[in-house]
Amino acid sequence: MAWLSKAMHESSGELVVAPETAVPLLPGQLAEFAPGWWAALQARFAAGGQSALVGLPLGDYERGYTNSVAGLSAAPPGYRYDKQHLVPFGEFIPPGFRWFTELMDLPLGDFARGPLDAPSFPVGAQRVAPNICFEDLFGEELAVRFVDEARSPTILANVSNIGWFGDTAALPQHLNITRLRTLELQRPMLRATNTGVTAVVDHLGRVTQRLAPFTRGVLDGEVEGRTGATPFARWAGRLGLWPLFALASATVAAFAFTRRRAPAGP
Repeated sequence: MAWLSKAMHESSGELVVAPETAVPLLPGQLAEFAPGWWAALQARFAAGGQSALVGLPLGDYERGYTNSVAGLSAAPPGYRYDKQHLVPFGEFIPPGFRWFTELMDLPLGDFARGPLDAPSFPVGAQRVAPNICFEDLFGEELAVRFVDEARSPTILANVSNIGWFGDTAALPQHLNITRLRTLELQRPMLRATNTGVTAVVDHLGRVTQRLAPFTRGVLDGEVEGRTGATPFARWAGRLGLWPLFALASATVAAFAFTRRRAPAGP
């Protein structure tokens, strides 16, 4: 956290993005183990001119907690995005399995879910929409934020903690998932990760800047926010993937019907 604090206090970009769980403590724990740390960071960005998105858990053990991104800026009130699509067993216990975790005495808790149609974080004239970790796998869920074009995101931001995957194919795979989302939605995406790949991806899926995986550093880049909605954003945001499933089912049914009616060979 000392390195994170130094990097954020010395930052010069209009928007600074830190990874998922960059701050690994709940607010109450922060107040106990690092008194004044969060208040100093808030004051740094409340001075105006810059904004920040920081991954951290919010809440407490008594009332529940969320895997969140906090937005820091001069504009009140404080912005937060709470992860909506949670990881089974990693972030919540699926129905019917609590008996097993209690029997095995596994220290697993349940995060609360955020709303699917979450508001964007205002940064100047831009609207930045965070998503956390593998949430960018679900383009139809991101598309929900584009239903109301007047407040749809102009920039996307993915914050991830994927250190548990190690040095595996998951790192480039996750980057390619981001690239597909930028093509579907025609929005650039900023990626801030703890182990990789931290990158800037433009609205055409091109990686314009990146840090090498497992490298501690600051990535400076530029993005251009975009407006409008793609056909995918329009129908997936309203209907999900059901039209695609229906089309696939109709194609399979038509193929099977054709094969059944085809005349038998000699």
